[in-house]
Amino acid sequence: MHLLVDISAHGLGHLAQAAPVLNALAEMVPKLRLTVRSSHSRARLESRIETGFTHVAEERDFGFVMHSAADIDLAASARRYREFHADWPRRIAAEADWLRRHRVDALLCNVAYLPLAGAAQAGIPAAALCSLNWADLFAHYFGGEPWAGEIHAQMLSAYNGCKGFLRVTPGLPMAALHCRHDIAPIAGIGRRDRQSVLRQFGLDESERLILVAMGGIGFPLPVQDWPPVSGLTWLVPAELDVPRGDVRCFDVPGLKFADLLASVDAVVTKPGYGTFVEAACGGIPILYLQRDDWPETSHLAAWLAVHARCAVLTRERLLAGDFIETLQGLWRTPPPVVPAASGAGEAAHWMARSLGLT
Repeated sequence: MHLLVDISAHGLGHLAQAAPVLNALAEMVPKLRLTVRSSHSRARLESRIETGFTHVAEERDFGFVMHSAADIDLAASARRYREFHADWPRRIAAEADWLRRHRVDALLCNVAYLPLAGAAQAGIPAAALCSLNWADLFAHYFGGEPWAGEIHAQMLSAYNGCKGFLRVTPGLPMAALHCRHDIAPIAGIGRRDRQSVLRQFGLDESERLILVAMGGIGFPLPVQDWPPVSGLTWLVPAELDVPRGDVRCFDVPGLKFADLLASVDAVVTKPGYGTFVEAACGGIPILYLQRDDWPETSHLAAWLAVHARCAVLTRERLLAGDFIETLQGLWRTPPPVVPAASGAGEAAHWMARSLGLT
């Protein structure tokens, strides 16, 4: 049985959701042949997916064209969607041919819709898995445009034409997806080992570690201008690394992001499924950027308010580093009971049964 899994590279949350499902599925169906199609690098995929797979470095969705991790280029995104759907039947036929040529027996998407349409035409069982879908987001930003109605209908038809859309908690309501199946949160929980992480960065055991992770898409932050705080070290991605004694780059070989997230004292991030849910399930306090224009934010934030110590930051406060008192307040707050993350097992069992993988 050959399963193709198409994983969007629009941020890291899609991989964070899909990988635990594939790991659970590999234990259930050990002889499953797995191909992962994604424009993520193989190294990034292997950092999350624990079973063997063939990597096809292609993409079938783009989500939105981004200025930064929190800023959409709406004009460029509109152009790309109109180009993408300009000859939709031909594009579906080409995708169906690709699936046949690669002898795909079943398909899982997170969260491209073209492969679902191609699988339907090729007679291949398919499913989707995600906390969001591009049809709902497209409608939010472009629903009032005269050219958008036909494109939106094609997107919904592709999603509704599969065997099921596994809507991961928390997520968009997805009322227009009639094949929706709600499942529990998915989180790849890392191993907490503060001492090992502190040694890795040459830090004293009393140091507090603050992870700055904006979801895999660039977001310029003036970390060099943030006020230094005694006993606090910032862990930042390579593009934010600055020559300060209280800043370390976390992009080091052998250090898994999930293990790093589980070992820090707090995380600063943008609204996004992967970091939100993994931090909450690991009991890590969260400071996140206010992003009211993104439709998923209110649903993620409402869930987070129940399950984690968290606070929202305006862009002005984040850029100025003006949140230390807020952070200290989170540390003084008793943590809630961490939520259970059983969605990966639920999804794996559903796929094995519904896609005929066993």
